[in-house]
Amino acid sequence: MRKTILFIASLCLLASCGVYRKYERPELQTEGLFQDNISTDTASLASVPWRELFTDTCLQHLISTALAQNTDLRVAYLKVEEAKAVVQRAKLSYLPSLGINVEGSISKFDGATSKAYNAGAAASWELDIFGKLTAAKREAVAALESSQAYRQVVQTGLISTVADSYYTLLMLDEQLKINAQTQESWSKTIHVLDVLKRGGKSNEAAVLQARANLIALKNTAVSLQQSISETENALSSILAQPSQSIARGVLNNQQFVDSLSVGIPIQLLSNRPDVRQAEFELAQAFYATNVARAAFYPSITLSGTLGWTNNGGGVVANPGNWLMNAIGSLVQPLFNRGTNIANLKIAKARQEEAKLLFQQSLFNAGQEVNDALVQWQSARKRISGGNSQVEILQEAVRKTELLMRHSNTTYLEVLTAQQSLLDAQTILAKDRFDEIQAIINLYHALGGGEK
Repeated sequence: MRKTILFIASLCLLASCGVYRKYERPELQTEGLFQDNISTDTASLASVPWRELFTDTCLQHLISTALAQNTDLRVAYLKVEEAKAVVQRAKLSYLPSLGINVEGSISKFDGATSKAYNAGAAASWELDIFGKLTAAKREAVAALESSQAYRQVVQTGLISTVADSYYTLLMLDEQLKINAQTQESWSKTIHVLDVLKRGGKSNEAAVLQARANLIALKNTAVSLQQSISETENALSSILAQPSQSIARGVLNNQQFVDSLSVGIPIQLLSNRPDVRQAEFELAQAFYATNVARAAFYPSITLSGTLGWTNNGGGVVANPGNWLMNAIGSLVQPLFNRGTNIANLKIAKARQEEAKLLFQQSLFNAGQEVNDALVQWQSARKRISGGNSQVEILQEAVRKTELLMRHSNTTYLEVLTAQQSLLDAQTILAKDRFDEIQAIINLYHALGGGEK
């Protein structure tokens, strides 16, 4: 009998070697993820703590508040705690289940009373010979790691969103400042046109046209104020606090690094939280396939009861007689084989889906890095040209205003020069924002924001 049990156990162990397998990362194509004109080394912007990248103290306060109060991030933390509890439950499945059972009965038949009781402890233990419990535990661990990566996805996105909203406010402030300066300049032009009109060097139409342009400029300022209020409201919502005015700095005072390093493509696998999440979901699907495959094999359970009983008639004696039994059960699925086959096919299909999504997440990460770098490089080139354009147009406005006072230059030339300067200054402010936004996007694309 003992030899038979050992033989069966040996066969089960050999079979289990083919059932349970440990997850291994599939081969991925990382070459060519970054464009050829991108200089790469092992250094990466993602390794820079967000406090060192965003040095504006007002922004640092906003990010700290968001990390402490944002609803989505707090929910993500709770999901991590849920996943930890699931892992703990999976680990406990290795241990035997214990229970205490106490029963008492009294019956009366044909004038005779019978009293009896059973009291004891029962234990049941499922042997993990075919790796079903191990696969389930590792699936739960992969789910935990996925939830932790998701929490990091939310945190990284939160930092980027707060920073983007903050610098949007600075850009709108700068455009509103330019608008106010232009209004002051155009008001002076209208005054000059009034004087020239009285001297016969201009006409009423010129004055009316200038005043109409000034009204249009004031309407633009109203729209800018509306955009500022809406951005402040949106940012307050992200901070999980009532809508309020946001304390902030000035766009032109923001300082950032002059060069950006992106690291090497393979680092995206460890830095990008969404890529890590996709891989953990693949691992989770892999172990789910192991669980589905293990369902084809028998489950072996050992159980036993230890206690005492009294079934001696009308008088209950204490402690009574000892009660002890031990049972070993082996359950082999027979009639649900079709269901198990369907479950295995579903698990394999989901595993393949997870693998494709994992690979695609890496491609998406590479695209975002490339786009952010191109955005940064293009913005810097436009800023260089924009600064020169603004200087030239400022000189052009100054000279046309002088010519209008002392020559036959019409008001149209002055207004054209002033409008061109306004457009150039507004675009320059937008280009400065684009440069900062590109740094934020690159920081996010590389997986920064964990520290």
